[in-house]
Amino acid sequence: MENFSSFTFLSIQWETALFPVVFSSIILLLLLMASALVSGSEVAFFSLSPNEKEDLSSRKGRSPQTALSLLEKPKELLAIILIANNFINVAIIIISSYLSNLLLSPDEIGVYAKFIIDVVLITFVLLLFGEVIPKIYAAKHGPRVSVLMALPLYYLSRTFPFSLLKRGLVKGTSALSSFLGKKKSINVSTDELEQALELTKAEDEDHKILEGIVKFGHKDVKQIMKARIDVLAFQADTSYQEIYQQIVESGYSRIPVYGESFDKIEGILYVKDLLPHIDADPDFKWQDLLREPYFVPENKKIDDLLKSFQEQRMHMAIVVDEYGGTSGIVTLEDILEEIVGDISDEFDEEDLVYSKLDDFNYVFEGKTALIDMYRVMDIDGEPFEEAKSESDTIAGFIIEQAGKILKKNERVTFHNYTFIVEAADNRKVKRVKVSMSPKENETIHEV
Repeated sequence: MENFSSFTFLSIQWETALFPVVFSSIILLLLLMASALVSGSEVAFFSLSPNEKEDLSSRKGRSPQTALSLLEKPKELLAIILIANNFINVAIIIISSYLSNLLLSPDEIGVYAKFIIDVVLITFVLLLFGEVIPKIYAAKHGPRVSVLMALPLYYLSRTFPFSLLKRGLVKGTSALSSFLGKKKSINVSTDELEQALELTKAEDEDHKILEGIVKFGHKDVKQIMKARIDVLAFQADTSYQEIYQQIVESGYSRIPVYGESFDKIEGILYVKDLLPHIDADPDFKWQDLLREPYFVPENKKIDDLLKSFQEQRMHMAIVVDEYGGTSGIVTLEDILEEIVGDISDEFDEEDLVYSKLDDFNYVFEGKTALIDMYRVMDIDGEPFEEAKSESDTIAGFIIEQAGKILKKNERVTFHNYTFIVEAADNRKVKRVKVSMSPKENETIHEV
């Protein structure tokens, strides 16, 4: 009879303890799910790309539109996410400790073991299932999670006391930011940006523009200028009738004017200044319309030149060498093309003449700029830039490597590139075939 009474007491005690354990476990699981959703929503909302936002705006239904409206006030959205997440995490810790005390008494397993379970195990579970896994998932499925959590976060932000805490947190952070002053700008070097771009394999236009911006400050005017032999210029004693015909045929809006030689530039003729005098007499003194030329050295960085163009409101500069002779001209369009790529208008002709024989063989004019060769062949120009001296064209580069003016059928091998002269005269190399080997070789010069 005594044994039966003891068994009945133990059964009643177990049934009494079972209900809190089961109930607490269910609440704990629900809170973990809520923590995962709220934590994931932070990454989901703030990692949405412009295309994904545009896709949400085209969807029908209240949830996508609510998600976009929440993103219009990012500070309030972040505040309600952080407040909700902290409330849930605190509740998880309290219920976990309560459940741990029900199942494991410190007298049974020891104080240190109880501490490890309450702190280490609960923290690990909370981080893994409430932070890490949901954020990884949300980063890959941002729109889905954003739409799922839009309405819950919207209603939560308007429910007391969350609405009050949200306003207090937003105003508090704003006041703190004002007190501490403006946030310091983050200085990132161009080398760090270049390394970051190299880690990405995107080939879209945005990626190419970013690459152009990174390399922008490294280039000199000499690398992008139009050489003097390719520049249309007028001699100062040319008649108005002659220049009028050449202006119509060329389509240029600004033309250099020189005196005795091209090394003595007297001014720049703006075609728009001629428009009021379009019906002038053949002996019209067009030289009176010349504007002051702007001279820049060959080694001036193009980012500095862009600032100078902006400050002086100019679009063209005359490039001079160390002796004061004219090397060529550079325009605002030349600078912008280094960032956004080729800019063509209705008057542009195809200046870059080349032939692609196959993926490894090309034929260029000797005067083709090295940077144009890099772009056409889609190769890294750093080895050429390090090896060259004063040359900026293919012909100049191979003449430097060979140490003489090359003749027809002579060749120069540089790394895994072979340059074969296809046309030349006693003064210059006119046409070059460039062959690229798939394997990188040592630098060899042979003529």
